[in-house]
Amino acid sequence: MHAEDMWETSTGTGVTVAVIDSGVDARLPDLQGQVLEGKNLSGESGDAHTDPRGHGTGMAALIAGTGKRGGDLGAYGLAPGAKILPIRVDGKNFHEDSTAMVEALRYAADSNARIINISRGSPGRSAEEEKAIAYALSKGKMIFASVGNTGDKGNAVEYPSAASGVIGVAALDQEGASAKWSQHGPQVDLAAPGVGMVAACPGRTGTCQSDGTSDASAIAAASAALIWSVHPTWTANQVTRVLINTAGGTGTAEKRNDYVGYGAVRPRIALKDPGDPGPADVNPLPGPTPVQDPKGDGAKPAAEGAPKDSAVSAAGSGSGSGSPAKWIALGAGAAVLVGAAVTTPILLARRRNAARRPW
Repeated sequence: MHAEDMWETSTGTGVTVAVIDSGVDARLPDLQGQVLEGKNLSGESGDAHTDPRGHGTGMAALIAGTGKRGGDLGAYGLAPGAKILPIRVDGKNFHEDSTAMVEALRYAADSNARIINISRGSPGRSAEEEKAIAYALSKGKMIFASVGNTGDKGNAVEYPSAASGVIGVAALDQEGASAKWSQHGPQVDLAAPGVGMVAACPGRTGTCQSDGTSDASAIAAASAALIWSVHPTWTANQVTRVLINTAGGTGTAEKRNDYVGYGAVRPRIALKDPGDPGPADVNPLPGPTPVQDPKGDGAKPAAEGAPKDSAVSAAGSGSGSGSPAKWIALGAGAAVLVGAAVTTPILLARRRNAARRPW
């Protein structure tokens, strides 16, 4: 199924996604008209449209790129009808970055954005940050966060993906299996493509390529935008439940596992046959866990997740065959994940280490 076919049902129109990241360059042809004013909370020069690192721009392009660059160079996001609210938060250390994250979450909570994407993480757990997350959830927001890229190098649990109510997103490779570096543990709720992603970026070619759970989180957030656009009266709880109920599963008898959560997001299936969204006021994700006040520099290291022997493949199709999913390039920056029925555009920019690592 081509992305264009899915867009006949929904492009994400009427839904705004807040992107808490390094800023979003709204000058890119594929993002022109898509990016709202936003806010710069980084303490650095420029505004929310200033993105010296390119990371936030890539996330925004993956979510809402329009392909306006034209020809074979245009890059589409999964929800090209959605709008982006950029919130710039990059800081020089954990304390500074965590303070900005708290402000960013509250700013997003008080905005018209229905979805918040956070493609970044840190082992530091902040009580104030979790209060801000709870505030955003109380305002009816959906929050997606990347679980991190060190699954093969320690796999330390990261926040905010592990915070209560946040949808933690793992990355799938081009075979539909959990990427070897994608972090795993109880914080993983869903999975989405995160390898070989290509999207709009500054430069001569106008596109960049990278791997990361950052990309996967953006894809999951865009999937939610597609669903919410068609069902605007649903609550965040109901959209979350439909994403979980229509996910590709684990490829085993388990309903969920620590590598792919409930499985790969399947926006095409969710749009075609969402099923019963369930009660509006019941969050389908696990309940809250105790939060201790941070010590010293403001961060309390989280316990490491227990590594497993091997990655588990996401389910292949709605029929439950479990066959590996395959990528097929479609042109115009779009791709389709065959078998898992995930139609996605592909994206983005280089990842660099920071106090709060962008994934």
